Formats: sequence, structure tokens, C-alpha cells
Amino acid sequence: MTVKELIERLECFDSNMEVKFSYNYGDYWKTDVADEISDIEEAQVTYSSYHRTDKIVDRDDEEQDDELEYLDKIKTVVILK
Repeated sequence: MTVKELIERLECFDSNMEVKFSYNYGDYWKTDVADEISDIEEAQVTYSSYHRTDKIVDRDDEEQDDELEYLDKIKTVVILK
């Protein structure tokens, strides 16, 4: 989803409604929880085959910096926290 697509999707809602971020809590019941969005920021991500999704690039991670094959696959995205 792009920022433009997100804005278009949000236009149909009341502008005073709260916005939350949902995720699976990881408990026995696989509960989906809704948490506050406390920040919006730009971050760099790359695909992680271990996690089977994008992960945030940690520039301080020496092991990650040694894996040169991922460098050409980094993209900058907007992160809702």
C-alpha cells in the first residue's frame, strides 16, 4: 500500500475517529489486539526469508552488514508505530 492509497482509504471515515494498529498478541487464543499509533516514521526494510516478511534494517547489526546480498533489496517505507 502506498501513502496515496492509505489517504484515499481513510477519506471515507470521520476525521475524528481514532486510528489503531492491530496485531496478533501471540497468546494461546491468538487474540488480535488494537494498540495506539504513537509515531509515524520513515525506515529502511528488506525481505527476510526467515520471517517471510519485510524486516527493518538495523544499521548497527554487524552480522547484517556482512550480508551484502540484501543491500540492493533495501527499500524506504513509512512505518506506523
